[in-house]
Amino acid sequence: MLSLKNVGLLRQGKWILDDLSWEVKKGEQWVLLGLNGAGKTALLHMLSAYHFPAKGEVTVLGKTFGRDPLGESLRQSIGLVSDTLKQRFYNDDSAYQIVLSGGFQSIGLYQSPTDAMRIRAQQRLKDVGAFDYADRSFETLSQGERQRVMIARALMREPKLLILDEPTSGLDFVAKEQVLATVAQLMNKDDAPMVLYVTHHVDEILPGFTHVCMLKAGRIHQAGPVEELINQASLSTFFGCDLSLEWHGKRPYIFKNC
Repeated sequence: MLSLKNVGLLRQGKWILDDLSWEVKKGEQWVLLGLNGAGKTALLHMLSAYHFPAKGEVTVLGKTFGRDPLGESLRQSIGLVSDTLKQRFYNDDSAYQIVLSGGFQSIGLYQSPTDAMRIRAQQRLKDVGAFDYADRSFETLSQGERQRVMIARALMREPKLLILDEPTSGLDFVAKEQVLATVAQLMNKDDAPMVLYVTHHVDEILPGFTHVCMLKAGRIHQAGPVEELINQASLSTFFGCDLSLEWHGKRPYIFKNC
């Protein structure tokens, strides 16, 4: 699904990412864990073919950068949910219209959707629990409702890879748990895409995630199965402070030792 070999990303004379080697196989579900400034966004932009590496080899969904055609052909196989994208939509558009636009990968609807696309959009809204407010304008939706609409939109083209870039950012506790429940339900489906869930909150590592990649200062600190890396010693080293780890409902929670 993803393969990075000794990859580096250079921006304005500075290595934003350096010496990244990482492999993701089909059937795995990953969390990309890192604090602000770790390089998570730069890595996502590279995986989506908006940035190209200055060194190393990147292969995403079977397409190798510098050898195979990329651009829109690759992005059509990737569903993306991010705050940056969410802010580009028109407030007057309904949730249904925004989900439909995912079929064209456009901001706004400029083409007539087919009947099949309309049916798919309605089903995607139902899948994420957003069908009840399908006809409401985007500006009237809560932040949690908007996130579920964005997830539905990202699923319109049945992507092989779904990138969720800090989808609970700015949400209150209830809305956060609702979005996490939506993600959990999605991963439990037989036809679920590979999910790359980006966060700096350890408690968002749901039971459905199989692997975690820890990104720190533009480098991969560790990457591997959740059961091997999510432990007190590993997390204390990663975050650079003494932490305690507790599990509740098969989810990890960390506490700073004073």
